[in-house]
Amino acid sequence: MTKCVGVVGGGQLARMMIAPAVELGIEIRVLAEQDGMAARLAATATGDYRDIETVRAFARDVDVITFDHEHVPQEVLRALVDDGVAVHPGPDALRFAQDKLVMRAKLAEIGAPQPDWAGVATRVELQAFLDDHGGRAVVKTPRGGYDGKGVRVVRDASEADDWFDAFAGERILVEELVDFRRELAQQIARSPRGEMTHYPVVETVQKDGVCAEVFAPAPQASERAVELAARIGNEIAHGLGVTGMLAVELFETTDERLLVNELAMRPHNSGHWTQDGAVTCQFEQHLRAVLDLPLGSAEQTADATCMVNILGGPAGISIDERFEVAMRAHPEAKIHTYGKASRPGRKVGHVNVASDDIDDAAYVARAAAAHFE
Repeated sequence: MTKCVGVVGGGQLARMMIAPAVELGIEIRVLAEQDGMAARLAATATGDYRDIETVRAFARDVDVITFDHEHVPQEVLRALVDDGVAVHPGPDALRFAQDKLVMRAKLAEIGAPQPDWAGVATRVELQAFLDDHGGRAVVKTPRGGYDGKGVRVVRDASEADDWFDAFAGERILVEELVDFRRELAQQIARSPRGEMTHYPVVETVQKDGVCAEVFAPAPQASERAVELAARIGNEIAHGLGVTGMLAVELFETTDERLLVNELAMRPHNSGHWTQDGAVTCQFEQHLRAVLDLPLGSAEQTADATCMVNILGGPAGISIDERFEVAMRAHPEAKIHTYGKASRPGRKVGHVNVASDDIDDAAYVARAAAAHFE
């Protein structure tokens, strides 16, 4: 197979596509803004993903364009499509991941369950929403937020004044503060021809707005919750026309509902466990999907897998200095690092442990990750 995939963005997601690409005989080329994590391992062009001509030049020698992130402007994406470039996911789908207000409206249109929400442009409108929802709500910037950034809980409308100023009359998103018992994530792969497959629903644990741990499958998930998560994911992938990997982040409420929180149209942190716990990892699956190849099995290869993120450690400490110690202490752990400099709270890698017991997997994964703190 001689295919070339162009990945816009040179971060850790692009980096982790490289190994499965090699196994499939696929070439990976990366467009990075600077010498990034993927640049050391793949053919790389350096340039601004917001510049149409830069991206056009990059796209000339690849079979398909896909993404390490969702921030490429719509005008750039549509220029590529007009040029006849295969873009997956395409601009019509990506706009729902780029703008949370557009996403919420579309989810309402297709009937996906979600929290109460509104787009508000003034303090008066926000205060009215607060008054109708118990005096507390979550406000989000419609574009650009990730890993807890661009999200805050407010109790008074004045707490969002800076965002109203920053968005200059545009609307920001306000959502009800959901009373949830835990967070889940459902991953779906969909190809341009419409073939779809879904992974087991997983539980995700957040720390300061950043994903810290993932448990696959979600412990003690009811048969109803498993079936509902898969159905929601399938309906969203089809309804939004997603091609490639889709992650649907969900709230499981105390009254056993599932509500859609966020969407990501790319490989996602909630799926890193698949590298060592599934027949086909999410990175290989994404490549298969965007190239319109047959999708691989998403079945687990062990009863349980736990992923623990390595979140930074002390600034200035080399990950390499800790690697050998962690490997020696925990030979059953699979340690993945991203080539990033350490900084407290920064995602610099993750640990996967597959086992026949989720508690044992979590214990080993946490212990191995702790060597990098």
